[in-house]
Amino acid sequence: MKYIGIIQARCGSTRFPNKVLMDFAGKPSLQWTIERARKSDYLDEVVVVTSINKENLPIVKLCCELGIRVFSGSEEDVLDRFYQFVKLVRPDFIVRITGDCPLYDPNLLDWAIQQMEEDADFLAQKQPETFPDGLDIEVIRSSALERSWREALLLSEREHVTQYIRKHPELFNLQWVTCPYGDYGNERWTFDEVKDYEFLQRIFSFFAGKKVEYPFTQEIVDFLNEDTSLRGINKAIGRDEGLAKSILNDINKNL
Repeated sequence: MKYIGIIQARCGSTRFPNKVLMDFAGKPSLQWTIERARKSDYLDEVVVVTSINKENLPIVKLCCELGIRVFSGSEEDVLDRFYQFVKLVRPDFIVRITGDCPLYDPNLLDWAIQQMEEDADFLAQKQPETFPDGLDIEVIRSSALERSWREALLLSEREHVTQYIRKHPELFNLQWVTCPYGDYGNERWTFDEVKDYEFLQRIFSFFAGKKVEYPFTQEIVDFLNEDTSLRGINKAIGRDEGLAKSILNDINKNL
């Protein structure tokens, strides 16, 4: 089986522009996501898909410096952006990763792939989420992605790559997993807001001081349990606010 990790990233975030290029312990956030994903035992390649907007040229430059393949496609239709790249390389499965996850855990990904049933079209975390926001797992069979690309009509389904699959269990074989470390679904290890940046800086600074370049989930949980005040830094920020906004826009257009 061929697995391709696809990191979606762009510089035009409305909540925190250029967040994927912000520095943590001497590296851009996106570089951390790339390096951590490349540590997976299952991913044959890690690539970045961005949009054709010229503001994303720094992402292209970074990928070239890191020796990472980069593909530019639609700004708003992220599903099309994924599909246009996937049809070129024809993997069996795609692992979708967002570029705002500098603490992405390849060990969790490998564990999830090991759980994947032979006939599953899509594997992700069970609702309600037990994975920290930023450690999300999504493994998609290429044929399921192609069908989504053909049939998905709503803007929210085009902007958020796996929404059509998630909404149609009658069409796809869906498999759900829960976080093996416990329930951390109310925690934010992602990067959308200034408070997230402050939270992540504290984590990166701590482990850089300990000379630990790539702390993974259990090590980070242990650190947060030692300094319980850290969890309060970005606790008030809601999960999946971008998705909720897209769905609301669809509703408003149909009124």
